[in-house]
Amino acid sequence: MIINSVDRKIIYLLQGDLPLVTHPYKKLAQELGIDEEEIVARIKVLQEQGIIRRCCAVLQHQKAGYTANAMVVWKVAAEEIDSLGQHVAGYPFVSHCYHRYTSEEFTYNLFAMIHATNEENLLSNVEKISQHPGLSDYQIIRSVRELKKTSMQYILD
Repeated sequence: MIINSVDRKIIYLLQGDLPLVTHPYKKLAQELGIDEEEIVARIKVLQEQGIIRRCCAVLQHQKAGYTANAMVVWKVAAEEIDSLGQHVAGYPFVSHCYHRYTSEEFTYNLFAMIHATNEENLLSNVEKISQHPGLSDYQIIRSVRELKKTSMQYILD
């Protein structure tokens, strides 16, 4: 699918922080030399085409009080990965859930990022998920230190 120059510029602007004003799309539209209605309509079309998945606020979870976070991995039967993955993904405290390939050294194939306000809640959330049939074999993987965390920039000019 070919993206025209105006839509490329819209995507470029949406990759960054929106201005903290009453009408952020109006401000972006002014930068592009179009009106607010046009930029909103173009964003809607880009979403309908599947080029833009969504426009949303990105919360810095640690600053919002979610200080207990861990990647949890489960060893799941191949024939159950889709249904169990959907089950895990359905919890509100799960932000990411992936089916990944295994290796001989690491046989866990279902990965989820779990967030909580404290360690007790984190462990409770992991236990809640892991009580479900097929999810009893798991490991909790904790970060030692965050080395990089940024949003991907797809259009750079």
